[in-house]
Amino acid sequence: MAIAVFVVFVALVLAVSTHTSRRASSVGGYFVANSSIRWGVNGIAFAGGYLSVASFLGICGLIAFYGFDGFLYSIGFLAGWIVALFVIAEPMKRMGTFTFSDALNRKFSRPGIQLSAGLSVLVVSLFYLVPQMVGAGVLVEPLLGIPHYWGVIIVGTVVILIVAGGGMTSTTYVQFFNGGLLLTFATILTIAVLARGVDTRVLPTEEGTEGLESYRFERIPASFNGEMPLIHIPGARVTDRHEVLDRYTGEQKLVFYKVSRPVSVAIADTGSYTANIKGRTVRFEDFHGWTIEEFQGRSSIRIEEWWMHEPGTNSLVETQHRSVLPDGTVLVNGGPETLANRLRQMGYVSEIPESYGRSTGAVGPIELLSIFSDESTVVQRPMSTAFTADAGEQVTVHYENPTSGSVFMRPGLMFPVEPRPSEPAFTTLLNRLNFISLMLALFLGTSALPHILIRYYTVPSAEAARKSTIVAIAGIGLFYILTMYLGLGSVASGALNPETSNMSAPLLARSFGEILFAMISGIAFTTVLATVSGLIMAASGAVAHDLMGNIMHREVSDKAKVLAGRIVAIVVGIIGIILGIAFRDMNVSFLVGWAFAVAASANLPSLLFMLFWKRTTAQGIIASILTGLAASVGLIMLSPDMWARYGLDPASAPMPINQPGIISIPLSFAVLILVSLATGRRKL
Repeated sequence: MAIAVFVVFVALVLAVSTHTSRRASSVGGYFVANSSIRWGVNGIAFAGGYLSVASFLGICGLIAFYGFDGFLYSIGFLAGWIVALFVIAEPMKRMGTFTFSDALNRKFSRPGIQLSAGLSVLVVSLFYLVPQMVGAGVLVEPLLGIPHYWGVIIVGTVVILIVAGGGMTSTTYVQFFNGGLLLTFATILTIAVLARGVDTRVLPTEEGTEGLESYRFERIPASFNGEMPLIHIPGARVTDRHEVLDRYTGEQKLVFYKVSRPVSVAIADTGSYTANIKGRTVRFEDFHGWTIEEFQGRSSIRIEEWWMHEPGTNSLVETQHRSVLPDGTVLVNGGPETLANRLRQMGYVSEIPESYGRSTGAVGPIELLSIFSDESTVVQRPMSTAFTADAGEQVTVHYENPTSGSVFMRPGLMFPVEPRPSEPAFTTLLNRLNFISLMLALFLGTSALPHILIRYYTVPSAEAARKSTIVAIAGIGLFYILTMYLGLGSVASGALNPETSNMSAPLLARSFGEILFAMISGIAFTTVLATVSGLIMAASGAVAHDLMGNIMHREVSDKAKVLAGRIVAIVVGIIGIILGIAFRDMNVSFLVGWAFAVAASANLPSLLFMLFWKRTTAQGIIASILTGLAASVGLIMLSPDMWARYGLDPASAPMPINQPGIISIPLSFAVLILVSLATGRRKL
């Protein structure tokens, strides 16, 4: 079913591209659909292009993992449209023809503005492209049962065909198609979540043909008389120990124990054997080093798992883990990593207010928020920690952390703006600055995104631009309200992949059945296509329309510009594929936050001052764009998260916070003002 829906969605998208490709022969037809798109269609296309995987996959996942803090992304993404509506929409339509640089350069006619603005559009588009490609791979991996990189390659290939073939007309109708479907099925899934309510007794089945029931992690009593506890599992022994210490006080927070225990196996005629590990049937082979032993009269093998000492009790709690041995062998939960042996879903609500008993039944939208916000509600949030064990294996342990509903539904889990115990005042300040920086980027970045700006050129008038923005705000606002219920429904349904928050919404849909999962995954796939096609379209216009003529220093024919646009679409698509594979394990909303910061730093100051400050000069615009671009990208490259990707200690990163906007955005504004004042007396 899922594969059939996937094929149908791809076929529909390619059919639209083929049908509209004949309108893309001219420059106006290829880059801006000849400004012939109606405002209602353009408004829904706005929503379809803007509601990227960062909204559908990323925000839902962040809410499921971090509660209210994840919803702050929704607030920031929506608030940015206020700037677009009241400041940008109508002036952009009146001043531009094809690209963002047209608007900036209308007054000055300087090649330097086109070069800097074109470079900015290209860089911002690539930054925004990466999370879309990451989300594509995350989606296609469970949908088609293929590796992540193949999902990225498939999406990249389809988008290249859309943009290179049909141009802006094709992109518009793909985005319109996606926007309508996304709003419709997000509403359906939200209604299903409210009808289910919250049930602490039974978890829905997981993915797969076996209909696996969601796994309840086992608790066992233990005697803690020394460093290694005595556990009450027949034939089991503790072989290793790891402590997680508080980074500020040095006190012990958590302790994990490596437990070696026998597991019964079934031996096949071929000589291989299978065992049950956390509800999954896992195949073992002799050459992996496992040997058969007899235990209690049954053939068994010995596997090693990590368990967590439950704080405040004499119990060990079962966890999940991925281990990389010194020889490179990868183990999942003590067995070989295979398509069948992967990590189980985690997360659920273990306690709700007493008045509901163990199950709420169907609830209303306000009631569901009230239940999750209650201090007696307990949400089991997936957490993880990574370390190197004594034997040299690299271990990542996934466990569940009980969190009060009152904590889950207020800020602090993802953005710790309040001081934590023993936290230095400087660290608290950095956390607050990081949060402010993110919100600043989200609020100011929307109206500076290239694939948003070019949509204003596809309608025939400034009035149509304003009307399409209002339609977009209505659709986008509705969707962001729904993300709260999709995120809460995911954790209540135990539909969380412990390794990535990006799969929360599709796994929630799967908990209601394969048909809804297939539809939601197919729509999420078209979401990727819609956003990526808009980004590549913007990058294509920047290179073909803004950069090529300036680099070649001669007038380029319309036919050559269209051809160059198609070639750039292919090249940018290939670059996006490579980067999407490289950043596969990062949350897509987090990555999009970087793109917003770069857009707000490089594009918005010059656009606002060109519109509202008469003393703005061409030199000021060029300096502002290049400064904002260099500062935002440079600070991102020096941030703690990127430092960790380099294999270095994040605490030693030169940039102490992950979000650059609080530095790069004011810097770009300041440079524009100073350079414009310094060059204002010169003849332009």
